[in-house]
Amino acid sequence: MSGRGKQGGPARAKAESRSSGAGLQLPGGRVHRLLRKGRSAERVGGGAPVSLAAEMLELAGHAARGNQKTRVIPRHLQPAVRSDQELNRLLGKVTTAPGGVLPNVQAVLLPERRTESQKAKSK
Repeated sequence: MSGRGKQGGPARAKAESRSSGAGLQLPGGRVHRLLRKGRSAERVGGGAPVSLAAEMLELAGHAARGNQKTRVIPRHLQPAVRSDQELNRLLGKVTTAPGGVLPNVQAVLLPERRTESQKAKSK
């Protein structure tokens, strides 16, 4: 009986995506495709997009916790990416649509600080 393959045997395990295997919500397959398409490297390993997504999610979680929020939104991704030197270089020309900008006030625009002696003289 040639051509019929194996009969019976153990059933194959259900396929699991890389993201769900790592416990992530960000899509590892999409990150992998975008890394290849972006030509950031000639070859991209299988674990690289998952670790990149995990790093971004961890940093965004810290930013969300800093704003007393429990959910990560694109506004939390923006400061996470821009504060990390390597991620900023990789995603330097990427625009996060509802991401906003990093809070930055130049020192020249801030009011001058008064010392204790200056406060005493003004009274």
